[in-house]
Amino acid sequence: MTLQRAESIKMEHSNAALARQFEQAADILEILGENPFRVRAYRNAARVINDQPQPITDRVREGFDPADLPGIGADLADKIREFTTTGHIAWIDDLRTQIPAGLLELLRLPGVGPKKVRALWQELGITDLDGLRAAAEAQKIQALPGFGKKTEQNILKALSSDFLQERRFLRPVGKQAVAPFLELLAAMDTVDRFEIAGSYRRGRETVGDIDVIITARETDAPAIMDALVAHPSVQDVLVHGPGKTSVVTELDIQIDFRVVAPESWGAALLYFTGSKAHNIVLRDRARNRGWKLNEFGLFDGKQCIASKTEAEIYDAFGLETPPPELRENRGEFEAAEQHNLPRLICIEDYRGNLHAHSTWSDGKQTLHDIITAARDEFHYSYWAATDHSKSLTVANGLDEDRVLQQIDEIAKLRETVPGIEILTGIECDILEDGTLDLPDEILSRLDVVIIAIHSKFNLSRKAQTERMLRAMDNPWITFVAHPTGRLLTRREGYAIDIERVIRHAAERGCFLELNASPWRLDLNDIYCREAAAAGVPITINTDAHHSRDLNNLEHGIAQARRGWLRADQVINTLPVPQLRDAIRRTKLA
Repeated sequence: MTLQRAESIKMEHSNAALARQFEQAADILEILGENPFRVRAYRNAARVINDQPQPITDRVREGFDPADLPGIGADLADKIREFTTTGHIAWIDDLRTQIPAGLLELLRLPGVGPKKVRALWQELGITDLDGLRAAAEAQKIQALPGFGKKTEQNILKALSSDFLQERRFLRPVGKQAVAPFLELLAAMDTVDRFEIAGSYRRGRETVGDIDVIITARETDAPAIMDALVAHPSVQDVLVHGPGKTSVVTELDIQIDFRVVAPESWGAALLYFTGSKAHNIVLRDRARNRGWKLNEFGLFDGKQCIASKTEAEIYDAFGLETPPPELRENRGEFEAAEQHNLPRLICIEDYRGNLHAHSTWSDGKQTLHDIITAARDEFHYSYWAATDHSKSLTVANGLDEDRVLQQIDEIAKLRETVPGIEILTGIECDILEDGTLDLPDEILSRLDVVIIAIHSKFNLSRKAQTERMLRAMDNPWITFVAHPTGRLLTRREGYAIDIERVIRHAAERGCFLELNASPWRLDLNDIYCREAAAAGVPITINTDAHHSRDLNNLEHGIAQARRGWLRADQVINTLPVPQLRDAIRRTKLA
């Protein structure tokens, strides 16, 4: 691949990059106190763009009119065309100059949205994180309307932690950032092989920098790196050399490319996959034998013992090769010594989804369309219709009458959509006192009853835990959805004794969910492992609001693997008859 060929590649901008432009415009407009309808228009545009299955910019170049997208008027369509052509939007560039640049950094703090940023700026003159810290330490923030002492304490907690030390991104954002470079590498005849390493390969729920390992002949490395830095997704070049090149992409994610000799592939992949804790143990084991381990290989003096594959390096130590997701120094060495590493769940084990939404509540597709896609595109054996219940009015939750109407629709769908088992269900809100917002008379008629907290996040740890435990004692429930309520990079979970919830689930005989939405991935890996050890079955679900969301399953599977989960510990791997039996056993009535 020559530099000239790289320059001829068409300009590509991901939907995430374009949506990010509109999201930031909405944030700034809200900080400026602009018309809320205008703010909503930009947020809606961002959502619509993110929901598109193909890159909008590619479609626009092919003649598609962006004004044909729902909610996209002439002005927004013009901005999409401008972004397609130039890679930026001049009006948004100008909009950024209308507020102090440091205000946007405040939005990274959990619980601090544009309205709060506006109040901090207008009332206290705060324009950056340092000013925010000073005001919080002086207890000035708690006096502002809509803040209070707890908000001030949460701000100080975030500022004093490592929350802001390293920017982390959701896995799909990292995947979108690196995807065009992987396509470029795949098209190069001089590239032998390549793979993402680092925390992404280990299945971490968020990623910082992304590492890509490439093997090629030394003489070809300069041209490969030249092609990578010339890619139109590159916004800044930090390092440019034949062995290592680092760039910052349009999504503000740093990607480090390393070219190594083919004979060092295994050593480089192992070294740059990490984790640091895992690598330290492995290097210590090498030193204890008089060996040396680095990114080039495992050496006894000048003699290379192993380097070509990860497996041959681990084999030299007498170890079974741990899957990347287990390399955190959390017991993998002990298991590898005994050749007793678990056979982790993989995406091929998955048979069906038990938590999703349709246009009956806040989903984007009809039940018919999303179930048909699950059957035809994802080859699912079963599907549970679990729209929101009535308390979540913002999501058009179902009351008793609408639940019964949906049951009737599902009876018809079972006739018109054969080849997939369709279960009735609900995602039922847990009220503040721990009761559910639908009566047992209705819940008893459903196959799957999910319970979840969507309100009153500010209860004390004791009150929130008791609220959850009481809800779990309802005789008709099947599982608890996203048990800690966190939204990654947006908000921490509510205060709850999750270990007690796990123990209660084991006693009660219900499941706990690992929600595969990249915003949630809740339970986390540690709690997944604890739940499995306690004998609590895990159900992995996409919480899909559109069939495209079913692609998020890969992130849920990665989280499950980090939690050492085997296929037999996950409900969604069961065939239909065994699944129905397992669900039936959760009912106490």
